[in-house]
Amino acid sequence: MTTSEDAPWQGARPLVRVADEPPEWRFGELRLRRYHPADHGVVLALHREGLAQVGLRPGDGVYYDHDFFRMEDIYLRNDGEFLVGEVDGGIVAMGGLRRADLVPGGHARAFGGFSLGGGKLDAVEMVRLRVLPALQRRGYGAAMVTALEQRAAELGYRILRADTTELQRPALALYRRFGWTETRRETIGGIVNIYIEKSLR
Repeated sequence: MTTSEDAPWQGARPLVRVADEPPEWRFGELRLRRYHPADHGVVLALHREGLAQVGLRPGDGVYYDHDFFRMEDIYLRNDGEFLVGEVDGGIVAMGGLRRADLVPGGHARAFGGFSLGGGKLDAVEMVRLRVLPALQRRGYGAAMVTALEQRAAELGYRILRADTTELQRPALALYRRFGWTETRRETIGGIVNIYIEKSLR
């Protein structure tokens, strides 16, 4: 059991690792655990609510959700991870790790591309970071990022990558607090996509 007391966010509640496999953490009333197929409907709804909150919608060239229909292939059976956060048994947060060579980048993502990936574990993407809007600003997003960074290191990755948009300012600010750095920007459908990364070793 480990405690993430050195995380770049402060608070009276530490993130505590309570199980190694399947992984599980506690952050006050929040329980982080691995995604199960029965979670699909709630997780998809949370994803869509999070994007709608900042004005992203299908057809804008940035929005896509095809990976939610291949969770086992893309995340759980392919050197990745997908976690959900529960409060009182209800899912209120989520986030995933997927090999960076599985899903194309940029505007091509909106078309649903998928590959099996290569043999070398090098870069992993942190994706689908969402917190129920009514429960934001409680440290749940930071707890999820901390847990996913731990899992990425445990899985043997060298570098973390992510992207977000200028519309998702809280997400970008959260990543920056964790030491992620911007690498480039790309305009897709009139929306500025920001690419960031962080070295794990």
